[in-house]
Amino acid sequence: MTVKVFPDRQELGRQAGDDLAAELRRRLSSQDLVRVVFASAPSQRETLERLKVAKGIDWRRVTAFHMDEYVGLPAGAPQRFAEWLKATLFDHVPLGRSHLLDPGVTPDQYAELLAAAPIDVVVLGIGVNGHLAFNDPPDADLDDPRPVRLVELALASRQQQVDDGCFDRLEDVPTQAVTLTVPRLLDAARMFCVVPGAAKADAVRAAVQDPIGPACPATALRRHADCTLYLDKESSAHVR
Repeated sequence: MTVKVFPDRQELGRQAGDDLAAELRRRLSSQDLVRVVFASAPSQRETLERLKVAKGIDWRRVTAFHMDEYVGLPAGAPQRFAEWLKATLFDHVPLGRSHLLDPGVTPDQYAELLAAAPIDVVVLGIGVNGHLAFNDPPDADLDDPRPVRLVELALASRQQQVDDGCFDRLEDVPTQAVTLTVPRLLDAARMFCVVPGAAKADAVRAAVQDPIGPACPATALRRHADCTLYLDKESSAHVR
């Protein structure tokens, strides 16, 4: 895993967005289509805002997915990850296709969409408890045979949504979600992991230094042959 550290989250977002744009341009120069899975969280905002103004990307040849979604929120609810992604990126670029985890789409149906062709790029973060997507410790299965599954959300993951300003109260955060599994995420050719902020410092240290295992699902990123971890001064504070 390549680790890059920047002075602040703004510079982190600029550099990660520029690197991601360069990767899309490179792949589009030799492929008819590029398929990308995006995380949806405030930690990704600066990167995606940089990406959406990047030049030279033929978005008409990009197919976009997202990696997790709450169960129990109505379609169109502003807290839904699909709505966040649309407002932040998808509604601002002429995507060829976007496949969103809508309430009526089952895990098996979404898995079929993902399996139609290889995933080229995954853009993701790390949760405060070390989760990847909504694969929470200590129950995350790093070798899960399922590509997409229904999960019960850990309290730490639900509290993070309140702390990030996505919900007003813990009791408003759904208790279940549909998520891509760790092996499905790692099956992408290239991974960009964007993790700003002091709240993630302990999880980043564990991801980089602890034994690979379900106690910190993000340790599984070290199994990937081409993953870059983008940190700022705060999130990298505990990394030796």
